[in-house]
Amino acid sequence: MRNRTATDAEILAQITGARERGRRARAVEPRAKSARYSRVTGRLTVTLTNNAIFGFPAKLAPGLDNASEAQLAKVEVSPSGEGLLWPDIDADLSVAGMLRAMLGGKAVMRELGRSGGLARSQAKAAAARSNGARGGRPRASKRQNRR
Repeated sequence: MRNRTATDAEILAQITGARERGRRARAVEPRAKSARYSRVTGRLTVTLTNNAIFGFPAKLAPGLDNASEAQLAKVEVSPSGEGLLWPDIDADLSVAGMLRAMLGGKAVMRELGRSGGLARSQAKAAAARSNGARGGRPRASKRQNRR
């Protein structure tokens, strides 16, 4: 494969595409707006960008089980809101991962899949038109229907 330099137009098109992917991800993925540790309860409380709040005992999170209260109190939200950071103890946790672990993987993944299925793309639109021209969505195989 030959190395070539991208043109300004190609770079601008990639930036536009990346911004759109980021916008879609922010709409469906859980992001943290703020986080704090309570020394009284020993809980980490995270407020999401949709104003939902969840909390859990900080000692249940991997990498935080041996941290002191002073270290746990120095929690920071990553700039994207995708994770929580503790620079002093070199610990990072993803918000989506914490939700899966604390709330149950299937429920969270089902909701993420449902909201992701609402995404619209040129490929999905073309597939829907193609299926419609042939009489609708193809039937599931007999094997899939036995579930």
